[in-house]
Amino acid sequence: MKKILLAEDEEVLRMLVVDTLEDEGYLIDEACNGQEAYYLISQTEYDLILLDHMMPVYTGLELLQKIRNDQNKTKIMMLSAKSQSSDQQKVIQAGADYFMSKPFSPKKLVEKIKEILGEA
Repeated sequence: MKKILLAEDEEVLRMLVVDTLEDEGYLIDEACNGQEAYYLISQTEYDLILLDHMMPVYTGLELLQKIRNDQNKTKIMMLSAKSQSSDQQKVIQAGADYFMSKPFSPKKLVEKIKEILGEA
């Protein structure tokens, strides 16, 4: 069973994503800010990390840089309402593997995750 970390500060969106991914059979850990996510990443191996771009304590971009500085090669998808191509490029250059603009459909998210994890 694949293990995913979702770092998202919006509780309603976090609940929606968790419910959707658990229904697909994934094990999900949740973090509501960048610091909590960083702690979980230091304690657990994940198949995929989903990061919100704008979170408290550490932003998604700051957290992404910390993860990559730790030489962690886990696949990372940034979720962001900041969807200008310059924002996307900055995220990819910082080390994200994928970018998904908010709002997104749960179905599209599941499709992309399955693709990333080689299940499509």
